[in-house]
Amino acid sequence: MNINEIAKLAGVSRATVSRYLNNGYVSEEKKARIYQVIQETGYQPSAQAQMLRTKKTRLVGVILPKINSDTISREVAGISDILTKRGYQLILANTNNDIEEELKYLSLFKDNQVDGVVFIATIFTKKHKQMLKEYKVPIVILGQHLEGYPCIYQDDYQAAVAVTEKLAEKGENFAYIGVTEKDEAVGNQRRKGFEAVLHKNKLTVPPERIKQGDFTMDSGYEMAKELFDRESSIDSLLCATDTMAVGAMTYLKEMGIKIPQDVQVAGIGDGSLGKIVEPKLTTVHFFYKTSGMEAASMLADLIESEGGIRKEIKMGCEIVLRDSHRS
Repeated sequence: MNINEIAKLAGVSRATVSRYLNNGYVSEEKKARIYQVIQETGYQPSAQAQMLRTKKTRLVGVILPKINSDTISREVAGISDILTKRGYQLILANTNNDIEEELKYLSLFKDNQVDGVVFIATIFTKKHKQMLKEYKVPIVILGQHLEGYPCIYQDDYQAAVAVTEKLAEKGENFAYIGVTEKDEAVGNQRRKGFEAVLHKNKLTVPPERIKQGDFTMDSGYEMAKELFDRESSIDSLLCATDTMAVGAMTYLKEMGIKIPQDVQVAGIGDGSLGKIVEPKLTTVHFFYKTSGMEAASMLADLIESEGGIRKEIKMGCEIVLRDSHRS
């Protein structure tokens, strides 16, 4: 079955069928006849022919830092929901938090192998920024703010402020488990929010009570061990992610330290682990799936319209009070 046969069965010209397949103007009567023939015959236009004609692949690259992440899975679900409805297929590129892998995929996608890219970013090096300047296809950054580029990012500073204020109502001796400050959002902004609240409340945290994990539960466990083996007076612990907070709670419970009576613990992100651990984790909810949907919509608009708006959107957040803090 080809376009000429479709035209013959529908009683229209080949050009009319071509316009129909490419979303051009066709009268409602002819459109209905063509649609009926396509439905009856099961005709599928050649993707290769369409690509040659339109110079579009209908493919979108999604570069993500790790596949086994509750946060990333929610973002990708949002991206997929929107782009699938708009006729695109996704190519997922998992970098395992390896900067060289990020650069490799950025390079692979930048020269029209895909129609656009969603880059779920963590760290921007000079090489990243130079490559982004050379990009020939639309790109939207998700999870970080980079001035001059379309991006969707979380209010990491305010999230840390909100949850630290809650802990400060009943806490005095604080500790913090974060990640590298090369990560502007999770590493830098969340720590700044934490420190701002303590400064406001005239509370201090010695440098030895601030530890650096690597997003994993194991690192939360190990950093908590370092903290509490050294200092038993800590009564409040904030972790930059829920996953690290659950790791820290595991260590505290093994040591017979009661949560929240002896030490109150909170995380950020509202992942699935915090909902099932006992006591359930106080945290901050980010709208990750909605963020993915916003990023996908923005990218599709940029692909389909040369005059698409390059927006920077900071998403909201809300505190989720559960049982791991002293109320």
